[in-house]
Amino acid sequence: MHARKARFGSARVASELREKGVADDLIANAVDEIKAHELEHARAVCKKKYKASPTSREDWAKQARFLQSRGFGFDVIKKALNQTEVEE
Repeated sequence: MHARKARFGSARVASELREKGVADDLIANAVDEIKAHELEHARAVCKKKYKASPTSREDWAKQARFLQSRGFGFDVIKKALNQTEVEE
């Protein structure tokens, strides 16, 4: 879990833990721990893949799909992409 949380969102980590047969209460604890810093991780992953913030709707959608494939929720994706636009 610790190796995955920097690159993936809580949904993907939880799914992988379920596949491995980890108990539900341990998964819930892991998801709570990951959600505490999920926004920062999403911003870092997006910044590493895409050097520039989205400039058009198509770029925004492309970056959002990428983050969604990594297991980040839409609320986190929206905040991460909107904060990236404001910073630059």
